[in-house]
This record gives sequence, C-alpha cells and structure tokens, in this order.
Amino acid sequence: MKAGVNSGFDARRFSGYADNVELKPDYRRALTQFLDYLRKERRFSNHTVRSYENDLVQFFDFCAEQLNGKPLNKIERHDIRDFIGAVMRYGYTNKSTARKLSSLRSFFRYLVETGVINASPVSGIKGPALEKRLPPLLSEFQVAQALAPLDDSVSSLRDAAIMETIYGSGLRAAELVGLNIQDIDFNDRTIRVRGKGSKERILPLGSKEAAAIQRYLAVRGYPAEQAVFLNRRGKRLTTRSIQEIVRRALSRVSGVSATNPHALRHAFATHLLERGADLRAVQELLGHASLASTQIYTHLTVERLRRIYDRAHPRSGEQS
Repeated sequence: MKAGVNSGFDARRFSGYADNVELKPDYRRALTQFLDYLRKERRFSNHTVRSYENDLVQFFDFCAEQLNGKPLNKIERHDIRDFIGAVMRYGYTNKSTARKLSSLRSFFRYLVETGVINASPVSGIKGPALEKRLPPLLSEFQVAQALAPLDDSVSSLRDAAIMETIYGSGLRAAELVGLNIQDIDFNDRTIRVRGKGSKERILPLGSKEAAAIQRYLAVRGYPAEQAVFLNRRGKRLTTRSIQEIVRRALSRVSGVSATNPHALRHAFATHLLERGADLRAVQELLGHASLASTQIYTHLTVERLRRIYDRAHPRSGEQS
C-alpha cells in the first residue's frame, strides 16, 4: 500500500444508496454531470445509474479520507489500485469489485472525453478474474409451459406476450421496457430494439411471438400510449415489473430454478445453437458487442452433447 493510505477506510460505508452524502464540490459536480450523461445520452435505466452513483460515491469517500480530497485531474493509477485493494479487503466479491472498477473506468473515460482530464488513471488496470456462469438451462418443454397464458384476462395475455417476446427475440428486460408500438412491424415480421448504449438492432419477429403481442394489443386499451407493455394504470412497465412477471411465470413450471428474464434469453441463445444456428448470427441477435460474450453458450451446448454422447454411444467409454 502506498504511503499515506491507511487501512482505516471502511469500504462498506456506502454499500447502500448514496443519498445525502457530503462530497467535495468538484466531485459532486463531476458526478452529477456524468450521471446526467448516462441518463440522457446513454439512456441507462435508473437502476443502472444508481449503481454507478453508489460505486463512485464510495470511491470519492476513499479519495476524501485517504487522498486528502485529491483533485480528479491529479488521481493516479496507484490511487485506483489502492481503492480496489481496500474494497477487496472488506470482502467484496470479485464480481462486485469488477463492477466498481468498470464504473470508474466509464467515469474517467467520460472525463477524458469532456476535457476534464488528459488521461484515464484506470487505463491498463485489470479487474479480478470472473467465472462466467449461466443460469440452469430451461428445456423447450419448460419454456412452452411458461409461455402459455393462464386465462384470457388482459394481464395474462400481456404476461404471455412478454414471455414470448423475451424468448422469441432474446430481449433483455430493459429492451422490452423500452419497446414501442411503432418498433414492431407485423407485416415485415421485424422488431426494432434499442440495446445497451442506445444501439439499435432489427430482429425477426416469430409467428407465435407476433400472435401473442397482437392478442394482447387487441384488449390492452390506452390507444394513445406508445409503450407496448403497460401496467394496470396504462403506464409503461418498469424493469422490476418485467422481472416479477417472468419470475411468476417460471415459478409455475416444475423443475425450474432460475426464474429471471436472463434465463429466457439464455434459453433463446442455447436453443438456437443446438438447432444449428451460426454463432455470429446469435451474437447479432443478442446484441453482444464481443463474440466472446456469445461463445459461452457454445461451451454449454458442447457439454450437453458430450453428456448425451457418453450416455448413448456404444464406444464412448462410459457404457458398462
């Protein structure tokens, strides 16, 4: 640890929300401008922006206590490393630590782009190793059970359409929330999605997915509202609402342990690959910037094939 940095910093102090925390004026000003940028330019959800805020306030507290409130343009690489070290000593997981480093990386990149600093002190710093883990795979039969509407009520038809859209097009929950009626072309059978960083992609609209959406829209009401999926008050659903709807639907299915929207997105990608879809095509459908993010699904399908082979092939070496 560098001279002047003591072990008394409590990294847990701002593990919750960062409301009403006293910050130096230059810290507060930079933070406010960065969060506005995330909301307005990057169109991040309130939940995501809140996570950035918590991470950065924790870092600013470290700067105030351990670095004597060092100005942002004076912060160096070893200061970032000392902060990450303090976070890890207090037992934060590798995943949480990596997220904090990612928040700092984005923040200082923004400061470079806006001319506040000349170079990012986070450049070249690697985060802790992360194990890429996927939720347990839903079978096609389990998905079919989860997608069936309970009845003909508006809420049931809406929930079924939500499930069909996530599984049919591989959407993230936040992408589903942002979906507007004009984004869906029932004639050309396409759906326009705004993903991370406001990047748009055009996806095919499956016949069952289209039918489920049309059944819901026929009874939805609120014709002036552009959002596709609405709550009972006619307002756009939130990400949290989507998560709860998916949780309820998947919880009804026997043998399902993962009950979040990503489990459906995971099934979407894996089922495509198992049926012979090209990896690059699946990458585009998922909206992954890097092929490496998609390749994890191929590892899973290979493992499943290996287990099937070991059980079934007479010369696999596993037969008794």
